[in-house]
Amino acid sequence: MSEQDRPQKPAPRPAGGGFGGGFGAPVQKAKNFKVSLKRLLRYLSPHKINLIVVVVFAIASTIFTIAAPKVASKAMNKLQDGYMAKMMIQQMSEAQTKAVQQINVQMRQMPTPGVGLSQQVPTDPDALKAVQEFMQLPKLSTVTDPNQKADIVRKIMDLGKKMPGNAQTGEENVKLTPDQINGVIRAIRETNGEYDFHYIGMIVLILFGMYVISAVFSLIMGLVMSGVAQKTVRDMRRQIDLKLNKLPLKYFDKHPHGDILSRVTNDIDTIATTLQQSITQVITSLITIIGYIAMMLTISPVLTLIVIVTLPLYIISTATIAKKSQKYFAAQQKELGQLSGHVEEMYTGHKIVKVFGREKDSIEIFESINDRLNTAGWKAQFISGIMYPLMNFISNLGYVGISIVGGIWIIRNLLGLGDILAFIQYSRSFTMPIAQTANIANIIQSTVACAERVFEILDEEEEIPEKSDAQVIEFSKGRVCFEHVDFRYEEDVPLIEDMNLNVEPGHTVAIVGPTGAGKTTLVNLLMRFYEINAGIIRIDGVDIRDIKRSELRQMFGMVLQDTWLFNGTIKDNIAYGKQGATMDEIVQAAKAAHADHFIRTLPDGYNTVLNEEGTNISQGQKQLLTIARAILADPIILILDEATSSVDTRTEVLIQKAMANLMKDRTNFVIAHRLSTIRDSELILVMNKGRIIEMGNHQDLLAKAGFYADLYYSQFSDQDSEADVG
Repeated sequence: MSEQDRPQKPAPRPAGGGFGGGFGAPVQKAKNFKVSLKRLLRYLSPHKINLIVVVVFAIASTIFTIAAPKVASKAMNKLQDGYMAKMMIQQMSEAQTKAVQQINVQMRQMPTPGVGLSQQVPTDPDALKAVQEFMQLPKLSTVTDPNQKADIVRKIMDLGKKMPGNAQTGEENVKLTPDQINGVIRAIRETNGEYDFHYIGMIVLILFGMYVISAVFSLIMGLVMSGVAQKTVRDMRRQIDLKLNKLPLKYFDKHPHGDILSRVTNDIDTIATTLQQSITQVITSLITIIGYIAMMLTISPVLTLIVIVTLPLYIISTATIAKKSQKYFAAQQKELGQLSGHVEEMYTGHKIVKVFGREKDSIEIFESINDRLNTAGWKAQFISGIMYPLMNFISNLGYVGISIVGGIWIIRNLLGLGDILAFIQYSRSFTMPIAQTANIANIIQSTVACAERVFEILDEEEEIPEKSDAQVIEFSKGRVCFEHVDFRYEEDVPLIEDMNLNVEPGHTVAIVGPTGAGKTTLVNLLMRFYEINAGIIRIDGVDIRDIKRSELRQMFGMVLQDTWLFNGTIKDNIAYGKQGATMDEIVQAAKAAHADHFIRTLPDGYNTVLNEEGTNISQGQKQLLTIARAILADPIILILDEATSSVDTRTEVLIQKAMANLMKDRTNFVIAHRLSTIRDSELILVMNKGRIIEMGNHQDLLAKAGFYADLYYSQFSDQDSEADVG
């Protein structure tokens, strides 16, 4: 509306749709998180089967990914066992051959005269028995059975402890603990001292299959979840669109259009992104955390304890940094909003700034805001940027502990090399799902806040429902009657009180009065954009509340002071007034509005495309197009709200003539501030403070020398003064 009798719009609220790019980013808080979250989840209830599929495939995909390092460790352990067994067999075989040679030499030297028997053969029965058993052992180089090899190696090492020192069995050169000896013997039995490339190849194929299956499951999960997310937000958009069409005009008057647009676009997009990405991330992250812990426990509970000990450090550091960076991110958003507002103001008022020479002031304000934004942004990014280096530092502390303990256990043959490598991989990756979970918590918080803003629209009070027996006036004549009508925007601020008015078909009613008198409000009540508080408004004797809204509004044609044209051709913009209009009808309407001439001077004529702002034609030309649209609509009741205020005087005269023809046999309501344009009206209503204080034609009202006469003569005296100055 162009009048000040409307309630003032509140300042725009911050737009939703963003949830920050990392730790410490500002989180938009929901007023009632639990209730809004439950309501949002209800939108997913029609997709339960698809969600179950998503969960199943998410679990399967994650399990395969989690199990892969453990499977890979088996190949590494098999390589390690093969290497250890091969080296042991090789050393034992060489030692056995050397020891046999030494014993044979000693046995040949036994009869040598002068040499004491005690120096050639062992006198200890146990040692002698050990030598005899050793000599009876098959040579390792000739044995092929792995179990027999393992037994021979074990026997050689056991006999070596009993044999005399000059019989070298190689045992004294192999310094192994009992656990290591048992590990080597096991390795010989399993590998026979050879690299099992067949087994390793099978592991590689299994790993390849696991990764392929995991990728396929992830793809299916993503496709299904994308469908769920898009269908969910499609339903939400549909509900919002239907809701917006049912909301009364007062809702749009009280809420900035940018805020409504933000709720319908940015907030919905945020919900879609969260549903599509964050839900699956929550599932996979939780499963990954549990799976990593389970896998690490199967490898080593003690090493797992080292990893878990670092968790409080992650939590404390994350919470501390997030808390400190939050205020700087909030300051950054605030300064960014001020900067955007300043730039927009300076851009839209660029000419005014130039005319008054305020460029320097504008630049100084910009620099001040920009410096504050720079400071807040630097602090926010720096503090939040500490997070990942700090998490890496904590992770490295755990890595050092794992490496030291793991290295000792490898030496003692308590764990295989592959087990340690798999454990290190689990521990290094353990922080990622934790970080994802923390970030997703922020994302969900912001998403629920966005959903809450959407729900606020859906919960708004709708227009009063139409009656089940609503009427349709087939052949309306355009008789309008106001009977004791009361209306107020605010409960305690009356605007229109006890208004009575009768307008006969074909009459032109001009409505004049100061700003805030209720002129536009009267027209809005007539079209039922607002509901009256008391009284009745009738058209052709029928209460407008008993008429279908769509049928009621089809009776009216409007030309407003604020033009509205959409992004499309001039032809389409004019044809908007009548569905299925022919080109001849469009041209005739344009001629009647005196728009045909300037349209044909454009490069593409009627096919000229108007941009979104309509800046490729003048304001007066835009007004002519809206008048042509109204002419084409051919309504029974015509409403002109300062329709000629944006055109020059010559064009105004032409339009007045066209309007005179258009208004024939129609009921016309003309809202005007320039009283010279309504002198020929059959009835003039003078309004002030919501009341009709004078009524009559132009001559009668001048003769009364009342409020209208004062308005009229004041305008013409101003014009005369300007003419004298000119």
